[in-house]
Amino acid sequence: MNTHSAAIADASVPAASNISSVWQRCRRWALPLFGIAVLGLLLSHAHKIDWAGAWQALQRYSPLLLLGVLGLATASHALYGCFDLIGKRHLRHRLPYWRTWAIAVTSYAFNLNLGSLVGGIAMRARLYARAGLDDATVAQIVGLSLATNWLGYGLLAGGLFAAGAIVPPSQAHIGEGTLRLLGVAMILLALAYVAACALARGREWRFRGRRLQLPAARLAVVQLALSTTNWALMGAAMYLLLGQKVPYGTTLGVLLAASIVGVLTPIPAGLGVLEAVYLALLSGSVKQGALMGAVLAYRALYYLLPLAGGLALYLFLERYASSHSAEAASAEVIPPLQAPAASA
Repeated sequence: MNTHSAAIADASVPAASNISSVWQRCRRWALPLFGIAVLGLLLSHAHKIDWAGAWQALQRYSPLLLLGVLGLATASHALYGCFDLIGKRHLRHRLPYWRTWAIAVTSYAFNLNLGSLVGGIAMRARLYARAGLDDATVAQIVGLSLATNWLGYGLLAGGLFAAGAIVPPSQAHIGEGTLRLLGVAMILLALAYVAACALARGREWRFRGRRLQLPAARLAVVQLALSTTNWALMGAAMYLLLGQKVPYGTTLGVLLAASIVGVLTPIPAGLGVLEAVYLALLSGSVKQGALMGAVLAYRALYYLLPLAGGLALYLFLERYASSHSAEAASAEVIPPLQAPAASA
């Protein structure tokens, strides 16, 4: 009986491996195909958009307003850079604060325009590896940054849902009461994270051979404060571009909805997704031309211009890493000068 069971177990291992391999291949192709399908659907509706009205709306923006929105976008990107400083504080790695912050800001700019796999993960992994941090430390930094971003998102979105600031459209097939309950659940999830950090202080878990430890409750509160402020700044930028014609809570709620749809849709920079969500949810409140002008201005000021800054910062970080690694290598190779031996 034991021999027979072992034979069955041995046979099931390759079968499970084959199933996993097939799933990995399907997932690799399914996401891009899904993204292409969504992009094609958006492009098929492009001819219905009032592009002339959008261009006129862009021309009506005053330089002072655009400068103010750019200031909000810059503040948001700078604040996001502090997410990785939470990881530094928690893990106490040796990288200087300025370099940790610069890596996070650079990664965020690339993340917005090229996707999370390129910017949020690959870019961070490269820059932190060039700085001398090991893979386990980098993984924890990225994990804490992601937790900071989405826990704050949940707290802010949950507050809007619970307060009834967002009225779901009729085609969403979700009642206002259900949305309020969802908001309460999201708030409780964020508070549960803070409670877990307070109760499990100093406790470690192991996941795939790596040690994981929750930050202190004080750091968890800082995570929520930084993230909610960052999302609020993003909503304020769009609120100004819409000419304050839509209530701030509604503007922020639509932005939050567009952000989560952009994450679920594997299209770099959520191209077309942001526009489609705003057109779907606000077309009855704002003229289509003005709405598209606001979204295009937001994309230019929050996505494209920071990408230019992120590229410059990336080149600086690469040059800095190369020069300092060369100095370290030369210090290891060249032996110290020795005094000449005394004559006999």
